[in-house]
Amino acid sequence: MRRVYLDHSATTPVDPEVAAIMMTYYTEKYGNPSSVHGFGREAKQALEQARNQVAELIGAASGEITFTSGGTEADNLAILGTAEALRKKGKHIITSCIEHHAVLETCEYLEKNGFDLTVIPVDEEGIISVDALRKAIRPDTILITIMHANNEVGSIQPISEIGKLAKEQGIVFHVDAVQSLGKIPVNVEELNVDLLTVSGHKIYGPKGVGALYVRKGLRIVPLVHGGGQEKKRRSGTENTPGIIGFGKACELAGQRMADDAEHQRKLRDKLINGILERIDFVKVNGPLGEKRLPNNVNVSIRYVEGESLLLSLDMLGIAASSGSACTSGSLDPSHVLLGMGLIHEIAHGSLRFSLGRQNTEEDIDYVLEQLPKIVERLRMMSPLYDQAIHSKQA
Repeated sequence: MRRVYLDHSATTPVDPEVAAIMMTYYTEKYGNPSSVHGFGREAKQALEQARNQVAELIGAASGEITFTSGGTEADNLAILGTAEALRKKGKHIITSCIEHHAVLETCEYLEKNGFDLTVIPVDEEGIISVDALRKAIRPDTILITIMHANNEVGSIQPISEIGKLAKEQGIVFHVDAVQSLGKIPVNVEELNVDLLTVSGHKIYGPKGVGALYVRKGLRIVPLVHGGGQEKKRRSGTENTPGIIGFGKACELAGQRMADDAEHQRKLRDKLINGILERIDFVKVNGPLGEKRLPNNVNVSIRYVEGESLLLSLDMLGIAASSGSACTSGSLDPSHVLLGMGLIHEIAHGSLRFSLGRQNTEEDIDYVLEQLPKIVERLRMMSPLYDQAIHSKQA
């Protein structure tokens, strides 16, 4: 059976060059980077090289990079660390309704503990209004946290404009760039950000490692205390092999980003157009063209359940994801799709395909061959679809 992996927004395979360099630091150069002997100095030197590689990809200085266990921890450190550092200045935080749960739930935690939270809506393409955000700013606003690109529908936010506004108002601006890193240019100076979250396993690096960019001079309160590693921002012995792999993945992403984007954009458009041509009652979720990540396809297929589509695709070797949170034991549709104005019925029938470096046109052809058959079979069991067909013919 053919196997097609189209869930790269969830995670990516580790690049062979990344795996090779990591293995060296597991088995040969295994020193603790905090140790003063030769083994430790060797590990420390490699760790700092990785810090430089991460910094270079986002246009930062190496001293502004703090390594974490992943994007979720980096988001928590940015939001909680800023809130604690600035709680005497103000207690108002602004975010959007389509953020990753690592951001939304952290903000909601602060709201339960004495902070005020404003959640900005998005338009039908999943893009935030800068004017709406401007109107939400208060004298006691201390933090704005908005993602660069949405993980479900691929919508790219006007981060540079928001960052300029935040800078004018003297408000700390945090951006979750986990999904955009390696797919589109991410430059902390051009985006006007103070804090920026990135992760290794979304860019062909290892799981369990991420980083937080902290603009020089900005104070955040650490969440983890102990040995004082990472300039006392994140104590604990660093995951040296993971960090070195992350650094290598960043280096490769910088080299390959333009070619990757062109390749994936071509496959993305072929898949979107093919689905629209072959299946009726389909809605593309999110923007088209340059406002969408080059590897993202998200569609709602009416009169079928996303869970059923997902399981049927999996039986044919195709890995995708659904717009409802069935994997977490909930049948609630995606908060992102609901935030964009989709009704439950349509949001339930959504699928996300996220492309990667290794995907081919033959992969897309296979999906376009199998998906219409699956939809036809599932719709045969739907009385609503039968009514829709009769209404369409009438």
